[in-house]
Amino acid sequence: MTRFTRRGLLAATVGAIGAMAGCAGGSSESESAGTTETPTPLPGQPLSTPVAGDPEADVTVAVYEDYACPHCATYSESVFPQLRDDYLADGTVRYEHHDFPIPVDEEISWQAASAARAVQDNVGDGAFFTYSKRLFANQNQLGPDTYAELTEGLDVDGETVRAAATGELYRPTVSGDRDAGIDRGVQGTPTVFVNDERVEWSEIAYEPVRSAIEAARSDG
Repeated sequence: MTRFTRRGLLAATVGAIGAMAGCAGGSSESESAGTTETPTPLPGQPLSTPVAGDPEADVTVAVYEDYACPHCATYSESVFPQLRDDYLADGTVRYEHHDFPIPVDEEISWQAASAARAVQDNVGDGAFFTYSKRLFANQNQLGPDTYAELTEGLDVDGETVRAAATGELYRPTVSGDRDAGIDRGVQGTPTVFVNDERVEWSEIAYEPVRSAIEAARSDG
């Protein structure tokens, strides 16, 4: 499909921003949003921040991601599993997901985020993180059918998630998260903060995140 080719071309041009590796972006939504009108958003927004680990932990890891960003897929597949095993399973860390559609792809970046938020809204944060992982694992096949299929076993109707994605029904939540990220100085994805300190890295890797968490624990 054309949008995957376009995304691939864009991914080949994005790279490091200062000391941060990832996909570049960060303009206001008015500059980056498409012109396609979307249906009336669902009520009850903005949704809360999806949280894993211990919500009351002294160390907070906040991650800003775009579901169409190949560097975020790398983070999801190679960094998050180690962080989950080392710090989330025992409640050492409060882990937050934040949406930051650059957008790498004008449709997928926004639609996939709405799909994940539909899962959160209907089933909760645990299912959200499971679904989010599936989105990154299937990044090259994202589209309406995939959004529905990836809900298997999550106790949410696939057609509900498909409709939320294609209609961008959670755009108020997603765009609000994005705007807050811009206010925080986020310029690309993935961006990781540990207790409000940005993790600096030249490549997507676990060690810089682990070091930042250990430093924050020592300071505490």
